[in-house]
Amino acid sequence: MNDSPTHPGRDGATGLPRRQVLGTALGAAVAVPFAAGTAQAAGQPPSAPGPFWVRVPEAVPVPLDGCFDNDGIDTGNARDGDFDGSGYAFPGERLPPAGRTVVGGVPFLFPSSAAGAKNNVVATGQRIALPAPGAYLSAQLLVAASYGDASGTATVTYQDGSTSQAQLGGTDWYSGGGVLSTPFRYGPGGTDQHPVSIGMAELWLDPARRAVAITLPDIGPAKANSPALHVFALSLQPAAQGRALQLRTAASTNSLLDPRTQSVEATVVNAGTVWIGAVDAVRVAVDVDGARTVAPAPVTALAPGEQVRVRVGIRNSAGTRAGTARTGTVVVDGRGGRAAARRTGLVLGTPDYQPTDASLGTHQAPYWFDDAKFGIFIHWGVYSVPAWAPVGGTYAEWYWNSMQSPSNPVYSYHAGRYGEDFAYDDFIPMFTARRFDPRAWVELFQDAGAEYYVLTSKHHEGFALWDTKVSDRNAVRMGPHRDLVKELFTASRTYTPQLRNGLYFSMPEWFNPDNPWMGHAPRNPYTLAPVPYTGYTPGRDYVKDYQAPQMRELVHGYDPDVIWCDIGGVNDSHDVLADYFNHAKNRPRPKDVTVNNRSGIAPHDFTTPEYTTYNNTVIAKWEASRGLDPHSYGYNQATPDDQYMTAQEVVHTLVDIVSKNGNFLLDIGPRSDGTIPEIMQTRLRQTGRWLAVNGESVYGTTYWSRLAQLGDLRFSVRQNQAFYISSLTEPGSKLVVRAPVPIRKGDKVTMLGYHRALEWDFTGDTLTVQVPAAARAAGEYAWVFKVSWGG
Repeated sequence: MNDSPTHPGRDGATGLPRRQVLGTALGAAVAVPFAAGTAQAAGQPPSAPGPFWVRVPEAVPVPLDGCFDNDGIDTGNARDGDFDGSGYAFPGERLPPAGRTVVGGVPFLFPSSAAGAKNNVVATGQRIALPAPGAYLSAQLLVAASYGDASGTATVTYQDGSTSQAQLGGTDWYSGGGVLSTPFRYGPGGTDQHPVSIGMAELWLDPARRAVAITLPDIGPAKANSPALHVFALSLQPAAQGRALQLRTAASTNSLLDPRTQSVEATVVNAGTVWIGAVDAVRVAVDVDGARTVAPAPVTALAPGEQVRVRVGIRNSAGTRAGTARTGTVVVDGRGGRAAARRTGLVLGTPDYQPTDASLGTHQAPYWFDDAKFGIFIHWGVYSVPAWAPVGGTYAEWYWNSMQSPSNPVYSYHAGRYGEDFAYDDFIPMFTARRFDPRAWVELFQDAGAEYYVLTSKHHEGFALWDTKVSDRNAVRMGPHRDLVKELFTASRTYTPQLRNGLYFSMPEWFNPDNPWMGHAPRNPYTLAPVPYTGYTPGRDYVKDYQAPQMRELVHGYDPDVIWCDIGGVNDSHDVLADYFNHAKNRPRPKDVTVNNRSGIAPHDFTTPEYTTYNNTVIAKWEASRGLDPHSYGYNQATPDDQYMTAQEVVHTLVDIVSKNGNFLLDIGPRSDGTIPEIMQTRLRQTGRWLAVNGESVYGTTYWSRLAQLGDLRFSVRQNQAFYISSLTEPGSKLVVRAPVPIRKGDKVTMLGYHRALEWDFTGDTLTVQVPAAARAAGEYAWVFKVSWGG
């Protein structure tokens, strides 16, 4: 992999991995530019809902002027701000003007960017008094974090003296795109041309009690190299007394529900005090000239205060061209008439993608990817021959680069093991893949419960595993003399057709003489004498004649479902990704494909933290990756078996990531002969056995909008069907959940893997489940409790 803190691939001054959208701890936010967010102000229904439904009160923006203690917004005329303790600030010209504005369907009082004005509060435990005690459903906040993700426990105080607590936080402002995003920031040395963002967070409140104050987490002041959480605005959503639904957001997408059906997404909130059930016959549909609803979205189980992100299927009418812009209405109808509606701009159908940020930015992670949750990463290449690094230290796949530095242990290891005159490319003939069995590989991935896999088609060493025509530096011309990508994809499509097939591609190469990422062509690290770059043809433009053609070979020759780029740098990614997306959508049977955030341009579908995860839910789609090895993606022969992740650690990581809206891409490193170490196979099969029992709490689920985690508990939701509580420790005779679990009289509680209903009680905000010894004995790694919703 590449995201080592001591190497390129990290971003700018913060040294943080790049993520586009600022996440939120506790609620849904739609990643839209500010202009789109403000347009939603006209989206409320022009008339009252039917008599069966209660009108939802308007949200109440809370003035925070008296709490502001930090100036984080500058203008071109005044550079006095210091958001992060290092002299950087948001550009006020690219943010909403001061005053009332609507962001993500929620009205806020946006602060001033005038010279000298304070415009955000840094969370250090401040108590914010609410303007009037009230029955509030939730609080929405505009937040940003500096120097890394920041989160902590917020406390809501009620009029009767009682309190409730939940996590509140955000991800680093340098992530590059949230509900409010700017293309640059101001700094002490001028303008930094890198996106910075303000995100949206949601904090749950108990509408049965009258809230009087919110106490922010005590995280710490804004200073260099220390995470801090900044709050720019706060808005309260009052609860409606009765049966009430709110459409918070609505937008067309380019995602497909099937090859002919476009998806319109909407966020529906139960803003009342009454459960919505099947008897209410709630359906979400779209009314727009030029298209018709073919797949309305039902809402058959939604507790007070809960929200659901629905997908409505529409198809263009005859004569409506793909890409036609129309204003339409997303409507929520049910028993007794209309419950809610929102006017919004829609784009009908998906036109061909153009090589621009605006066009590529309309692409998003496919629904299959969001539902899959678990994939297998495979790092396999010439580095699998030496396969050595200090255990838990350096990535083993970085062997060639690591051996360049006399201070790196690989430098002395290589000299002692192979000799100073043994060049890295001398390993190529030793990369034989002679025992590579592609069918066994994909059937192992299937046994692991994975839904997709991603193979390194070419790592930073520049050795391609497919039959590339633009370079002889590949596995067909030398080494194995086999098209390894083709063999694996063919086996997958033959024996495990349900698996999605992905390819990793390194944008630069360490020592390619045309564009050496490390600054020089290959050389002997001990003598500094030049050495050949095997298979290299000189005199080419690296991007136009080499990188982009190779990526197009993968798109058109292998048709991957995922392209997982790495590093970024010089590129032609606008053109290549437009080609990739159009190739997928214009197939005889269109399909949705996806790309990550490391192709060197801003548009992407998901972000990619490695060997780390987030403390809270991040709404923009993300995928965490790591190896079974303690710190390597490629095979490291020095790692003893007892240092690999245990099955329990794999399951805990997966459950934690899924609860926060992420996918888990778990890496294995095959040996150079194509065999997968037995310890890796064992861990994958153990994970698969757990998923065979508990997978319904993982696949096709979504995060709980109210809480990401509670101690050792994690949560997930299967919309309209069930709520899952995963305990990462073996429960005692009682499972106690002190949170507003969506459960009501008549619902059923079970434990997956144990086929008897469990006794339960829900009092106040505490769910207590009786867990007999037989149930505890039936589980392992993580014990999953299911709340099945009735009608």
